[in-house]
Amino acid sequence: EDLKNFPYVNGGLFEEKNIEIPQIDGEPLEIILHKMSEGFDWSNISPTIFGAVFESTLNPETRHSSGMHYTSIENIHKVIDPLFLKELNAEFENIFATSNGKTRTRKLIDFQKKLSSLKFLDPACGSGNFLTETYLCLRRLENQILIELTKQQINFATGDLSPIKVKISQFFGIEINDFAVAVAKTALWIAEAQMWNETKEIVQVLDDVLPLEKFKNNIIEENALKIDWRDVVSPEELNFIMGNPPFIGARVMDAAQKLELNEIFKGWKNAGNLDYVSCWYKKAVDFMKENQKIKAALVSTNSITQGDSVATLWKPLFEEGIKINFAWRTFKWDSESLHKAQVHCVILGFSFEKNSSSVIFNDESPAGTETIIEAQNINAYLIDAPNVFVESRQHPICDVPEIGIGNKPIDGGFYLFDKDEMKAFIKKEPKSKKYFRKWYGADEFINSKPRYCLYLEECTIEELRKMPECLKRVKAVKEYRLKSKSPGTIKLANNPQKFHVTNMPTGKYLVIPEVTSDRRDYIPMGFMDNSVLCSNLLKLMPNATLYHFGILTSRVHMAWVRAVAGRLGVGFRYSKFIVYNNFVWPLPSEKQKSKIESTAKKILDVSEKFPKASLADLYDPVVIPGELLKAHKANDAAVCDAYGFAKDISEEEIVSALMKLYEKSVIK
Repeated sequence: EDLKNFPYVNGGLFEEKNIEIPQIDGEPLEIILHKMSEGFDWSNISPTIFGAVFESTLNPETRHSSGMHYTSIENIHKVIDPLFLKELNAEFENIFATSNGKTRTRKLIDFQKKLSSLKFLDPACGSGNFLTETYLCLRRLENQILIELTKQQINFATGDLSPIKVKISQFFGIEINDFAVAVAKTALWIAEAQMWNETKEIVQVLDDVLPLEKFKNNIIEENALKIDWRDVVSPEELNFIMGNPPFIGARVMDAAQKLELNEIFKGWKNAGNLDYVSCWYKKAVDFMKENQKIKAALVSTNSITQGDSVATLWKPLFEEGIKINFAWRTFKWDSESLHKAQVHCVILGFSFEKNSSSVIFNDESPAGTETIIEAQNINAYLIDAPNVFVESRQHPICDVPEIGIGNKPIDGGFYLFDKDEMKAFIKKEPKSKKYFRKWYGADEFINSKPRYCLYLEECTIEELRKMPECLKRVKAVKEYRLKSKSPGTIKLANNPQKFHVTNMPTGKYLVIPEVTSDRRDYIPMGFMDNSVLCSNLLKLMPNATLYHFGILTSRVHMAWVRAVAGRLGVGFRYSKFIVYNNFVWPLPSEKQKSKIESTAKKILDVSEKFPKASLADLYDPVVIPGELLKAHKANDAAVCDAYGFAKDISEEEIVSALMKLYEKSVIK
């Protein structure tokens, strides 16, 4: 009976017919009424904290499968500040810098009306943090206006001049999770109540905030990739699209998500390689075509600005007329939840507006400080350079050796051993000793810890029958391949001693790990010979010279890798078709080429002075030997000279120059 006298506050949150409000008694009632109400002041709670609370209620599997990553206030402002808030704050300050008296009053009233006219859409709104924080920022700005208007003795108690014009009805969201929708609505109402009380302190003519006023249901529980966004808000009245769509990789989408992506990108070349988040970019651009004044900014995994995804996604969007207005380069994701997402993200602000300034933000500089680059043009690699697209190429763009992958056994691991396993096997099967060879993948190569491969392709049937333990391994490989769903692997079962891919160059060859940590300034590379076997996780360059090694281990090539390579987690994925085949080599004089050969040899000579150190040790940026670093710097200078670059050229300038060279090479 006591509760019946409490003001109605939920504003329609629970009025859906399928929601049943349970009767609560016992301990839950004690917690809600007394511990959480009587004993706690909720008035200053940040509404955005509900997103973190909601995320913490989900198990990691649910979050991962849905691509859910909720956003900290700091990261929200990385989106909304350059998208619109910085400009609005500047406009407010400019009113004071350029006017006074009645003119200032009129401009402030007009500016308040402008704030109330803006409409915002988050098409993957989750628990509403973007919408809630934006509402709070606009209302705080409106309160600053009201403070100034009260100084001009504007009487809000008379006439039709309402003190509060910014409404939560200006904010629209689409979210597939029903509970997240309820959280988003609740957060907006709490934000409205808090700001109402702040405004009441300024103008002192407002009634109590409770009961909350009902408003149009602008947070919609729907699949944003299936619903027509025009059913939520008209393009003609919308100003901004923003948000943090789901992060789900191209190879881990479920069948339903893959179907949605294929429907969104119907007819697009190589669309199956795009990540799930790409769908929101495509739908946003399609929506923006109907009102080209709309501006958008989305948070994404950095995969959409790397590798072959760049040409697949951005080339058609740029052809539609889209421009990237601002971008945050790769930064580590952070949220306010207990289980923070371990992902690397970018933020892209884009529109059809051609004349706007372009700004690149980078908060992972060596000093740990934010840097800002005023760019002439931001391309899809987030570089101040022309809009070029590095597409998959079968052969090198320059006259240099082809590279290929190492050996790919598809053996179920039956031919691979660590050192102790090999010794135990040889003890049982002494005749097998001559068939074992050192085996290097990327990890084994970088850490100088080879495994061992039982290589039986050259073993005759007569010899094999004399080695029963080896024969068991061959049979196991055959059975493993027969169980495969791949027709090619099943066919390969007819030759169980044979690898799926065999690549054993004669003589010395250059080795490049396919995957390496982005912590290193240089990808660890080196030469191998045909006494060992390399896996398909190493790229091999036969007939490589010191000159080739010098170019590929230089900061010029590393700048190219960082700009265009795909990623695996936080590491680079070195691609033959994207990275190597599209890299434009210099045209050095004989003197310049000889200098590079000399500096490259010095790198190898210095490395040999540390025989007990692995490449992982030598290229750890914290402990890299000074002599090795000095050798690399000398090689960098020699390579820069061959390109005609200044010794102190920045990485940004290197990539920009390389992309211009690439553009010329493609046009040829």
